[in-house]
Amino acid sequence: MNQRHKLEQLCRYITRPAIANERLKLNSAGDVVLQLKSPCQDATTHIVMSPLEFMQRLAALVPRPRLNLIRFHGVLAPNAKLRPRIIPGRPDPHHDALDDLGGAPHHSTSVRMSWARLLKRAFDIDIEFCPHCGDTLKIIVAIVDPPVIARILAHLGLPTRAPPRAPARSFDLFVTA
Repeated sequence: MNQRHKLEQLCRYITRPAIANERLKLNSAGDVVLQLKSPCQDATTHIVMSPLEFMQRLAALVPRPRLNLIRFHGVLAPNAKLRPRIIPGRPDPHHDALDDLGGAPHHSTSVRMSWARLLKRAFDIDIEFCPHCGDTLKIIVAIVDPPVIARILAHLGLPTRAPPRAPARSFDLFVTA
């Protein structure tokens, strides 16, 4: 089940800019000219504004921090009374079903994925598969103590520090052709 293409398409969609660079130009007076995707009812095809006004309008598109951008209404709203009945994998708090055999309360299975499955899904790295014999591997320990990790890497002759981050690349948004 290789969905790498869909993952790449999703990443391209969520990282796209608010305004396409091809529709932005600077005129001879130094004003920003934004070409509209389609003409308005009054046949307006371009909006001309000062660079400061453009920045103010662009900044208005940035959402406030820690704000959920997806809003649900009706039955999908967070506190809707009927929501537990339509959301899969969630037990209905008003209906405590008992198991037929033991009489214990019924618990739904966890919807969280293991970190090994997340690595496989996101990066196509299968750490539970042996490349030599083809058998399933079992994870017996995860080393998380930084001094121990540094000693192991030093013993193997590998760098103990992550490489420095590259400086941010600058590009001119208003390139005149």
